[in-house]
Amino acid sequence: MTRLSVEMLAADAPEPITSAGHAQLGIAVLLGIAVIVLLITKFKLHAFLSLTIGSLALGAFAGAPLDKVITSFSAGLGSTVAGVGVLIALGAILGKLLADSGGADQIVDTILAKASGRTMPWAMVLIASVIGLPLFFEVGVVLLIPVVLMVAKRGNYSLMRIGIPALAGLSVMHGLVPPHPGPLIAIDAVGANLGVTLALGVLVAIPTVVIAGPLFSKYAARWVDVPAPERMIPQRPSEDLEKRPGFGATLATILLPVVLMLAKALVDIVIDDPEHQVQRVFDVIGSPLIALLAAVLVGIFTLGVPAGFSRERISQLVEKGLVPIAGILLIVGAGGGFKQTLIDTGVGRMILEISEDWSIPALLLAWLIAVAIRLATGSATVATVSAAGLVAPLAADMSTTHAALLVLAIGAGSLFFSHVNDAGFWLVKEYFGLNVGQTIKTWSIMETIISVVAGGLVLLLSLII
Repeated sequence: MTRLSVEMLAADAPEPITSAGHAQLGIAVLLGIAVIVLLITKFKLHAFLSLTIGSLALGAFAGAPLDKVITSFSAGLGSTVAGVGVLIALGAILGKLLADSGGADQIVDTILAKASGRTMPWAMVLIASVIGLPLFFEVGVVLLIPVVLMVAKRGNYSLMRIGIPALAGLSVMHGLVPPHPGPLIAIDAVGANLGVTLALGVLVAIPTVVIAGPLFSKYAARWVDVPAPERMIPQRPSEDLEKRPGFGATLATILLPVVLMLAKALVDIVIDDPEHQVQRVFDVIGSPLIALLAAVLVGIFTLGVPAGFSRERISQLVEKGLVPIAGILLIVGAGGGFKQTLIDTGVGRMILEISEDWSIPALLLAWLIAVAIRLATGSATVATVSAAGLVAPLAADMSTTHAALLVLAIGAGSLFFSHVNDAGFWLVKEYFGLNVGQTIKTWSIMETIISVVAGGLVLLLSLII
């Protein structure tokens, strides 16, 4: 075994990697990511299989024994699923409960009843941001697109003037605000504080969604003036229900986990004593697991019962909510395996050593890495888990706030310029009845604005706090 291979396998190797080692590891990273990109884009292989093969390829190119690579990948997959798997499952159940009970429709209808004319794009971004908190991006799109199309048609609005704010609200929540999988994965990888990340994520999300949503939609509507496609207006879930939950109860259920997690962060700041009884209580109720579990249990009574759901139907709803996330969990887990392979082969230490000689800020480096992987793979999740694994060592000496900002920088970069290798690109194209060029001029540019604005705000905050 070469000296480099021994160095890479020693988790606590104190000596720095040589220049030749840097070169070999750098090439191994590029080749490993290239394998993943090629498998996803050229051969249309599922991201889970692509990440698994890419991890093995990375280890092989780095010169590490494959049995050790397999161990690293398996350990990373297991720890990642253990860290965020239950949270993703609880979020999926809450989202399904919200959609099928008519709670989401109740929020939409209540807000739209009070909005008209110039306020309609702002109403749409508000709806998407609130609805988007507990929902996966794709679920949010499927849920909100019928509303967007109906509002555009009945109110004679430009489809882009209404649709872009809704998409911006969903996308910003997806990339920046826990308990979405992407931010949770990055928080777990870099060891950031969830409450602080949530608070800063909301702070960055508000101006970002305003600029990329209502403001940009004015220009998008001029560039692409298309009517709402009749064929894409499906039936809304609550149209089959005799009754549905109230607006207040639905909103309270959605915001419950966010309030609990923010309360924990506030108590941590005010008391700052791990042995204090009050802080210990909030450490429990404000943990993501308990906060989301509480929201699901409360949602059964505030959403399911008012909609007239029987115990059997609620049980079926939970089961149906879990089915679609199997693929997401596998991708997230494989991403964690890839991250651990990066760390164990010494790539993380290499990034840390090289960055010490660079003038580029760590937050900008994290953003750029996420952007590169997003452009190559088309997946925000793959970009997040890969970038988090690469820059995680940089968080070791960071303050709590800067570690949280590192997570947000990764999340912002993961949203950059969605194009033809992103499933979300085609989802938006088909629902809105656009061609490829029109989708790029609206959706792709909107995603880029979100990424750049959010990334810029993160860098600005890093100078202030």
